[in-house]
Amino acid sequence: MVAGESSGDLLASRLLSGLRPQLPDADIYGIGGKRMAEYGFRSEWPMEKLSVRGLFEVLAHYREIKGIQNALRDKLLAEKPAAFIGVDAPDFNFGLEAQLKQAGIPTMHFISPSIWAWRGGRIKKIARAVSHMLVVFPFEEEIYRKAGIPVSYVGYPLAEVIPMEPDVAAARAELGLPAEAQVVAILPGSRMSELKFNTVAFIEAARLLVQRNPSLRIVVPMAGERQQAYFSELIATAGLKDVPLQILPGKSHTAMAAADAVLVASGTATLEVALFKKPMVIGYKMMRASWEVLRHMGYQPWVGLPNILAQEFLVPELLQDAATPTALADAMSVQLHDAAHRARLYQRFTEMHHSLLRDTAKESAQAVLELIGPKVAL
Repeated sequence: MVAGESSGDLLASRLLSGLRPQLPDADIYGIGGKRMAEYGFRSEWPMEKLSVRGLFEVLAHYREIKGIQNALRDKLLAEKPAAFIGVDAPDFNFGLEAQLKQAGIPTMHFISPSIWAWRGGRIKKIARAVSHMLVVFPFEEEIYRKAGIPVSYVGYPLAEVIPMEPDVAAARAELGLPAEAQVVAILPGSRMSELKFNTVAFIEAARLLVQRNPSLRIVVPMAGERQQAYFSELIATAGLKDVPLQILPGKSHTAMAAADAVLVASGTATLEVALFKKPMVIGYKMMRASWEVLRHMGYQPWVGLPNILAQEFLVPELLQDAATPTALADAMSVQLHDAAHRARLYQRFTEMHHSLLRDTAKESAQAVLELIGPKVAL
């Protein structure tokens, strides 16, 4: 198995929670994180090596990433595992999967890239690489069936993990926040490249919000120690150390549950915020050259997963030049204070949550077992 970042680690752990009891003695290894390790997964390279986003950012690390891919490929071709499962990280995993599938090793990919949003031509590459695709959104099944690619809809794993009614009081108690306080969670991203481009604008927006409401509490969960150290360096360099932040090691879900509204980088975290039924502003900045390429490649007017699933702008998206501190702060103020808007979002996000619920651990584990051998009823 290969997962390339914290969200993939979490998704893979849900699959492993269903698979490990069925294969208690299996050697499950590759590249992954701490959550996968809880199920006996053995990571042979640090997952953070693959956590790079953006066309030109990837190019800067290309030699190292390609070296890891080649070394893992050679190891797997020699060892012939029962199956290879790529978890997200499509640019890394599809190339690897194609070579393994050609050599007769069954390949599965967990979570489809958003071919329905951009770069739809990848379906041909996927067909060459993937023996079976696991998808997490209901509408994706038909796309793969039409392309002749075996597919299973397994639900969105975190829809089971995140409660239908988040316990705000318990989350605030855990974080030492006053029950009556107004709380904003800020999630600038889990990748180092996301922190590089999002942190300053997000925290400058936080400064503006605190100026408007000095009693506002700001919580900022960090994906790991490296991310926290880099984040602290960025805000110090930008002269933002005076902004009152409660930086959390991990605990992103606790921060979401505790928050009245969330400022979040575009990515899977936006859907997690929606499952917690929280108003949000989606922001994102990247290297200028990457933005100039990617902004012309989308098929839809939305980039945030909650908006894509709703097929409308439920929440604001402020991207690149639009993601100024003032614009982010103004949009957050609406999310915090417009009661009718907040009530509508809660209802829509609750409906979204119900639509994504399946027994993901069981469904995905069954698909793996069918891929590697005789059917086993769970």
